[in-house]
Amino acid sequence: MSEFRSRMLQHVEHVKNVGPHCDTEETTKQALILPVLDVLGFSPYDPTKVKAEFAADFPGVKANERVDYALFCNGVPVMFIEAKSYTENLSNHAPQLSRYFNATPEVTIAAITNGREWRYFTDLVDKNVMDKEPFLTVDFSSLRDADMEQLGRFRHDRFQPEALRTLAEESVFLAAFKAVVKRSVLEGDADFVRYVAGKSTIQRTLTAKFLEQITPIVKQAVAQTMSDMVVNSLSAPSLPEPSATPQSTDSFDDDIIDPSNSKIVTTAAERALLGIVLDLLAGEPLSGKDTESYFSVLYSNKVNRWLLRYTGNKRRPVVQFIVPLTPQHRSEIERAGLEIGSGNQILLDKPEYLMRISGLLFDALAYCKDDDNFKLKKEK
Repeated sequence: MSEFRSRMLQHVEHVKNVGPHCDTEETTKQALILPVLDVLGFSPYDPTKVKAEFAADFPGVKANERVDYALFCNGVPVMFIEAKSYTENLSNHAPQLSRYFNATPEVTIAAITNGREWRYFTDLVDKNVMDKEPFLTVDFSSLRDADMEQLGRFRHDRFQPEALRTLAEESVFLAAFKAVVKRSVLEGDADFVRYVAGKSTIQRTLTAKFLEQITPIVKQAVAQTMSDMVVNSLSAPSLPEPSATPQSTDSFDDDIIDPSNSKIVTTAAERALLGIVLDLLAGEPLSGKDTESYFSVLYSNKVNRWLLRYTGNKRRPVVQFIVPLTPQHRSEIERAGLEIGSGNQILLDKPEYLMRISGLLFDALAYCKDDDNFKLKKEK
């Protein structure tokens, strides 16, 4: 992943330097689009992976229409790309892209790009009918870490159509939920104000006049609460201090060595993993415990009630949960685009991937909270 990230960052600078000189579609393809495909593992020189000016006799597609690029995995087309010149606006994308998409059931992803901006589409609204709105937009003039993570899922060696559909669905849900949060919480939606007042200890009749009166106060409470949460998350230590040894010179990326056992090293990845668990299971009595072999997240600080064990010193990091993997869990892992290794261990290349399988985490918490799971079995 480090090589992929490095090459993508180099391409960002390349786009900034040569983009303004790409005044035709063909120049844009050669200078800006094909390099991205190459970084993703779809070599433009390999016709088993990339076919330019792709055409086939599909219903609803005009005889002279061709899609600019078709990407292939295992001999099957998986993604169509329509190219425009660097200076062209993508808002009114050409209709032939959707016609090709709609006529090709194997293809679940389509993209249109001018070399700087990439818009990705799928078929969440109607099966095999390309959505009108993109589920992901990536701008190479301002590439974010989150964009880099999403682009990594389009690599040839990681291309999984169902996992990308899951990403698309999550992106749509996230945008919809953020809109509701902004409207309800930040702007003081009447229903939200009523909910807050009703859940509080204020003994007042919630008339329209009263709700209007307290709306500014509720908005102020929201703003102060969010500010407090940010401050607390930045100032709170991820793990209990191992000793009184000063750590003032350590950065977040530094490893923390246990002063009583130099073989126990708590890494930044382990601290990040714990932070993600604490965020997802906020309010639960959870703590992190490191050993020479693995890092655990414990319930009520009991070593036998471990939600998960994370091992990051292997070629690929893995995580194992206390609960056995059910068919439902395996389906969740597959939908998340993750792999199951030996002994029901899940390959977890990045701590953030844990958020994709939060269902497993909640099941592990429920298991640890059930005392019956830890009672000694009486011999009959």
